[in-house]
Amino acid sequence: MICIWHNPRCSKSRQTLALVEEKGDVTVRLYLEDTPSLEELASVKALLGVTTIEMMRPKEALFKELGLSKSDDDATLLSAMAAHPKLIERPIVIANDKAAFGRPPEAALGIL
Repeated sequence: MICIWHNPRCSKSRQTLALVEEKGDVTVRLYLEDTPSLEELASVKALLGVTTIEMMRPKEALFKELGLSKSDDDATLLSAMAAHPKLIERPIVIANDKAAFGRPPEAALGIL
């Protein structure tokens, strides 16, 4: 099964969705409405093999408004993403016990 954490307003997310739909059935999770839990965020972070800050959008105005820093600990950053899903880098494709960012969209094809 392929799952994408998708934001339909994001062009990269739309492009990635189109690419992965060519590979099979896709479950679309509108993560801004269906916010991932702390446990899901930690699990996907591990599948991505990235640091917590690499899973975030630190240039998002909300990041600064919340007083967050790139040097904050994982618990603080994960909690911020759980409370404010807008901070999650997008899109994220999850398949075959792996995950990948769709930036560029073709990057997600490596896990399918």
